[in-house]
Amino acid sequence: MKFRNIFFLLLIFGVLWYIYADHYKQDGVTGVWNGMKQDFYDIRDSEFFHTSMEYANDSIGRISNFISDQISKDEKNPVAPKPELQTPLEQTFSIHNIEIAEEKADVESNLPENTRITANEYNRDWHTYHEHYQNFVMVAYDAEDKVSGLFTNQDLLSSKDGITLSNTKQEVREMYGEPIQSIQKGMTRYRLNENEEQDTFKVDGNYVTFFYDKHQGEQIAAIQIISEEMEAEKKSYYGETNAEIAQGFEYQLFDLTNAARAKFDKRILDWYEPAQSTARNHSLDMASHNYFSHDNLEGLSPFDRLTNDGISYRAAGENLAMGQSSSIYAHQGLMNSENHRKNILHDDFRLMAVGVAQHEDGQPYYTEAYLTQ
Repeated sequence: MKFRNIFFLLLIFGVLWYIYADHYKQDGVTGVWNGMKQDFYDIRDSEFFHTSMEYANDSIGRISNFISDQISKDEKNPVAPKPELQTPLEQTFSIHNIEIAEEKADVESNLPENTRITANEYNRDWHTYHEHYQNFVMVAYDAEDKVSGLFTNQDLLSSKDGITLSNTKQEVREMYGEPIQSIQKGMTRYRLNENEEQDTFKVDGNYVTFFYDKHQGEQIAAIQIISEEMEAEKKSYYGETNAEIAQGFEYQLFDLTNAARAKFDKRILDWYEPAQSTARNHSLDMASHNYFSHDNLEGLSPFDRLTNDGISYRAAGENLAMGQSSSIYAHQGLMNSENHRKNILHDDFRLMAVGVAQHEDGQPYYTEAYLTQ
């Protein structure tokens, strides 16, 4: 053992002598030390060193993500049993066995405790219920605590006509005819469904909107049911402009994204508070200056803005939407856009924040930030 140590010391001395012999002859030990320091600085500042360090950091990040993914596979959220769906008793449709006009007490006796209550564009609240984002349903109640609105993007739809989320746009139209083309708000008539990505029908006196998935053969992706009374409370296309509704849209988009990820068996994202102000400030900037772009008017990209706000990341992405009347319409529109859908369902993202701002006319601007640190 001692012989081996002596051998290695002699080997190191020999290498140093080979490299720094001239320095020693000229300036002694000080010359050797100065030469070693200069070589260290040259290596540290070289492009090769920086490239190697970036590669090493990237490799470490990939290994970390791989280990994290393996751990998460072993620690997946428990699978929530799907409810046994019944044919509706009073209405044509039910979601999670809930019908319009049903009593809140009856609804909540069969659901887990609501996980979030947020303001919506109808001057009411969405009560969100789910189990690890499975069996996801949003319910609105009127002043008498009766159901006035329903939404789901999961397989929880039941109907007297046999329509479920496995049906397509063509089958829906064959069953219910031509969708509504417009809706009157005061003295203004607003056109609906111009992009053919959703259809709205008047059924049982309710406004029933089917959202279709362009990437799955126009199969039903989600359904929203709004009572006639609740729809009448929204006096304009966008509804009121206030901070409470904008904040409601933010958390609704986060929940809708995770419900979509649960539907497609993706890892659930965590809310990342530090990035919310970055996202919200970009929405405010777009709404205030009437533009729509990932780069702001100063030429800063989403990644520049995160860095300027002191947010580090290994991977990041941004989704933008503008003009949709609600978080639900914004989310379903993003799901039908290939690149936006990739961000929503991206395997590598771990964190999310959302910022929403409204133009003075009520038109919302939505910014979603996705990150991995």
